[in-house]
Amino acid sequence: MTNAANARTLRNHVASLETMTRLVLATLALASGVYTYLGVRSLLDGSATMVFFAAVIYSVSVSVGMYGFWTYMIRFLPELRESASRLSMLAMMALGSLMIIAMSSWLNAAALAGSAAVEQHLAVTLQGYTEDLDQANSNAIGALSLVPDIQRAAERFNRLAEDERTSGALTGTTGSGSVVQLLSQMSAQMRELEATISASRESVQTLFEQGQAHLATMRGLVSAPGAIAERSDDFAKESVALAGVIASLERTSIAPSVARAAADLSAGFIAPVADGSTTDLAGRQDAVIATVRASVAQQSTALAAAAEEIMAQPKVEERRYVPLTSAEAVIRYWDQFIPSWAGAISIDLLPAALVGIMAVVYGAIRRSEETMTDVDRLSAGDVLRALEIQDSLLAKARARAELAASDAAARTEPAPEQEARPAPPENVTPLTLNERKRSET
Repeated sequence: MTNAANARTLRNHVASLETMTRLVLATLALASGVYTYLGVRSLLDGSATMVFFAAVIYSVSVSVGMYGFWTYMIRFLPELRESASRLSMLAMMALGSLMIIAMSSWLNAAALAGSAAVEQHLAVTLQGYTEDLDQANSNAIGALSLVPDIQRAAERFNRLAEDERTSGALTGTTGSGSVVQLLSQMSAQMRELEATISASRESVQTLFEQGQAHLATMRGLVSAPGAIAERSDDFAKESVALAGVIASLERTSIAPSVARAAADLSAGFIAPVADGSTTDLAGRQDAVIATVRASVAQQSTALAAAAEEIMAQPKVEERRYVPLTSAEAVIRYWDQFIPSWAGAISIDLLPAALVGIMAVVYGAIRRSEETMTDVDRLSAGDVLRALEIQDSLLAKARARAELAASDAAARTEPAPEQEARPAPPENVTPLTLNERKRSET
């Protein structure tokens, strides 16, 4: 195919696709306007009528603006030949594309994935509340881990008291003296501390079950069908109730009480007076009591350290559920909805591909026309019109030639009426036929 035929074919295709180009631009602008309307409607507050008209006006403005912008681009950019002008137009197209994304694309994404994004926000918040409840429960029942140590200490003191009573294992003298009384007292204090810690288990379990019930309701709201706005409101109510349960669990922790009780074991230790009947027995009793004091102090230090370690666990920070609109949720969780963002932006920027296609086609046409001669640039219509013009010019030339020939014949042959006339006077200058005609006109 010659360059002339190639250029002519491309121009014919461009002309035939003009209607299709307008239809594509109008359809894309309309689609973007519809999704923009759905997205902006969720952001407006007020009466239903005001929201409707405001959303319609905004979406129509977006559609008209997009159609006009891409029409200008597809008309002017392919025709530009200078590099500077083309770069300037490309910069304008990039700026316009950013404006379109700012005023339309994010709203399109909100319409496409707004409900899913709000559900994602609910799911993330639910996960945070689940972690908070587990942490609060762990802090509340942390002191329960000390129960086995306290039980062993109580058993040890009780066993020593029984051994001293039955066999005199500590002082060498059987009977219930001051040593047995002291050991029995320490065993009783340990039992009381164990009972206090165990009593907190039931209240912690009750609060934890309440929190689990709230979490189950919130999970149902995340995945339940229906309007996302209503589910979000119900979710907020459940989150408030769950936050109260978590705060109650934080206050239920028995670890501070265990730390104070452990400190009292050593600080409040009251040694009984040795009641031995002999000085030697009283001395042995004082030695055993001193040993018991040291053992109680050691036990008190260990329990206090364990309680301090439990209290040093990180506290649960107060969490508050913040509802998000569909547009805000899409922006916050954009990385979870990349396909929706891609579709929303593609609706608005697809005409840029048409602009690029037209630019490539016009570039091919110009390259083909640069190597064409003047004859190659003529179409059949141009040749026919040239032939018609040539025939018209030849006809006019023949008419002028015939008129000139008739004028020459008239000058050389005398007119018949001149022979019958008398000769003019000598003082009158005769006029030829042509001169008379000119003077008459």
